[in-house]
Amino acid sequence: MNDKRMKIFYPKEHYNKNYRGHVFPLLKPFLKNETFTDEERIKLYGISEKDFNFTDVIEKASLVILPMSWDYYLKTNQTHKAILLLDEAKRLNIKVCIVTVGDYGVKIPSLDGVLVFRMSGYRSKLDKTHFGIPVFIEDPLKKIYSTTEITVSDYSSVPIVGFCGQTNSSFKNAIKEVTRVFYRNIKYSIGLLNDSPQKIQSTSYNRSLVLSNIKKAKIVTANFIERKGYRAGVVTEDARKSTELEFYNNMVESNYIICVRGAGNFSVRLYETLAMGRVPVFVNTDCLLPLPEVIDWKKHMVWVEFNELSTVADKIVAFHAKHNQESFEKLQQSNRELWKNKLTLKGFFKSIQ
Repeated sequence: MNDKRMKIFYPKEHYNKNYRGHVFPLLKPFLKNETFTDEERIKLYGISEKDFNFTDVIEKASLVILPMSWDYYLKTNQTHKAILLLDEAKRLNIKVCIVTVGDYGVKIPSLDGVLVFRMSGYRSKLDKTHFGIPVFIEDPLKKIYSTTEITVSDYSSVPIVGFCGQTNSSFKNAIKEVTRVFYRNIKYSIGLLNDSPQKIQSTSYNRSLVLSNIKKAKIVTANFIERKGYRAGVVTEDARKSTELEFYNNMVESNYIICVRGAGNFSVRLYETLAMGRVPVFVNTDCLLPLPEVIDWKKHMVWVEFNELSTVADKIVAFHAKHNQESFEKLQQSNRELWKNKLTLKGFFKSIQ
């Protein structure tokens, strides 16, 4: 039987175990110590060596992966090593996948045959060689509740909208955040920083504004836990577990979850919400979402453009009114399946093979 999977090549000598956070996501389960078994790989990453077809010979490959992030090659002054691989792949007419990581990403030179994967970035400012990648999270149902079955949220005439996280309506704090972004952008412009520039704004104030608009509207039930610091500023392991449980319980007790960007232009909460089988209220800030040609995102969420924040409650109510108990249950199950089949490590990379 012919193996129709594409053959993937990556140079193992590029791997640096001290920078695990910079490893191309698909390779992380395979760049482990020699005693790491496939059974352990499946348990830890949900992915098997049988799912993908790797080759040690670049000439036999149909796809090349740069093992470390572009951020890593910049940080360690090794872009020359990356360019050598890109040139070799170009000579062989093989496309190369690279990744930029972190909240902001870094500028990547336009190179023929290079596909860039990133969580962050502004869709309208990036060319068509840049693709959104999910934030790959551990299954919260397994981790927190020791199950793989969602708790179905009942349909009611008044939707319950949840949020648990950091907000800050203080104008003084907003000025501080805006100033930090401004100076970071200045450092980028004069070559002192590799992080890509960001829109000058206070993201914690923006989240506060979204919640305020919903509370003022009084046409939905607001189930909000607003914190002044990230993870409520906890420092102990027990406190971290407690706030994490509170975070996910807030989702269980809600129909819809507010998902707004953080420091980087993407939302981790979006993927957590889908994994929990809840409906995101997604505030679009020119985000680069994964698989737009495969996923009809607006079917799975309440879509709100940033300039429409004053109508966020109306949009939730209008979306909710299109459903009944049966269709709302199906939507929740569909969102969980979407996450599992398209937005996990295995699901995403199988989707783009």
